[in-house]
Amino acid sequence: MKLPIIKHLTEFIAEKDADFIEEAIQVLESLTEVPTLKDEELDVLGELISNMYGALEVNKSILDGTEKKEALNAFMQRVLGSIDK
Repeated sequence: MKLPIIKHLTEFIAEKDADFIEEAIQVLESLTEVPTLKDEELDVLGELISNMYGALEVNKSILDGTEKKEALNAFMQRVLGSIDK
């Protein structure tokens, strides 16, 4: 996951709507089922999907009242904490 991408997507959600991201995730997840995709292509799709889900999580925290910077930092701490385990 890349924080600048998640931050950008979070700004997109604030300007537009989370529905755009949710629908894009559905499209990308559907693409992962193409049998001729190479591993590298699947990795890219997976990274995009992960960043989009991350942005949705951050957006949820912001809607719950957490400041944007704090929500981003808390999310990345959770991600890094889960990687360390």
